[in-house]
Amino acid sequence: MSPPTPRLRRALLVLTAVLAAQLCALTPLPAAAHASAETAARAEAAAPADTAVPAKTAAPADTTRAHADGPAGWTARPAGPGADRDARPYVYLEGTPGTALQDRLAVTNSGRDPLTVRLRGDGRAGAWIGFAADTVTVPARTRAEVPLALTVPPDAVPGDASGWVVADDGDEEIRVPVRVRIGGPTLAALTVEDVEISGGTIRYALVNRGNAMLEPRLAVRADGMFGTLLDRPERPLPLELAPGRRVERTEPWPDAPLLDTVTVRLRVTAPGGARDEAEASATYVPVAPAVGAGLLVLGALALLGSGAYRRRRVRPGDPEPAAAESADDRRPTTETRPSVKAGPSVKAGPLVKAGAES
Repeated sequence: MSPPTPRLRRALLVLTAVLAAQLCALTPLPAAAHASAETAARAEAAAPADTAVPAKTAAPADTTRAHADGPAGWTARPAGPGADRDARPYVYLEGTPGTALQDRLAVTNSGRDPLTVRLRGDGRAGAWIGFAADTVTVPARTRAEVPLALTVPPDAVPGDASGWVVADDGDEEIRVPVRVRIGGPTLAALTVEDVEISGGTIRYALVNRGNAMLEPRLAVRADGMFGTLLDRPERPLPLELAPGRRVERTEPWPDAPLLDTVTVRLRVTAPGGARDEAEASATYVPVAPAVGAGLLVLGALALLGSGAYRRRRVRPGDPEPAAAESADDRRPTTETRPSVKAGPSVKAGPLVKAGAES
């Protein structure tokens, strides 16, 4: 068998380079990087995904934050009467659409200088809040109570709404949670969407389709060609899902298979009868063995193609190619006719018949 032709060799070199580039791109990250990615995925899965806070903040509502003058500090909390003063972790109000609800916010200045804070609402319920004064100055070692009013919109959907009261002194801010229960029939509806499997991570999204605050629970199951690979029982997720809110989350799967075809099923539930399921499929194939097998197959096909190409060009018993025409044959020919020379004219005589006279 003769070696491949130059054109075929160039094609093999190009294909080999492409496969080598794909192998480098798909090679798994080092163990340290993989561990870091897995740790980040676990942290993301454990963090409440629907409690985003601006970068400049956010202490819990009952935590004292250091003021700019050093050892002094200040707090902002829901006001409470008597022995239960400032004991509430958040502002809680109930009412029907169109009603105005009253409450108070307590700002305590334990420093040695006057404190000036600005007040505003944030979030869905926070947008419904108005204050007796948007800017409050509290003397040193003094506690001030600021009245606030929350007006439920007439077209508000019955159910739960949430938000924050934000107190800002110019250097830092404190966010006080606000929870509102709007009277009327409630609907608990929850969906799980956009399930994807990427290596050792399962990605999905939760959407609150109803009008009630939900605390979802999640169960995960994965089945392969030879049985169950993952079976996590239902557990509560560390988040509260407000009506209309969508949250994207991840579920770590550190012991995902190396070679298998799997189907992952997610089931979510919530109090009130909310329930939904979704699934996704993926195929796990080791990268290095797959590319190596591809290179072997490619080499075998190249050898077979080279031999077939040679056999096609030279076959025993094939007639030799016709010889080139001779130079004489290729020269154009001209027709020649014998020349006739003019001679003496001959006159025709009488016709004489041969025969004996009698």
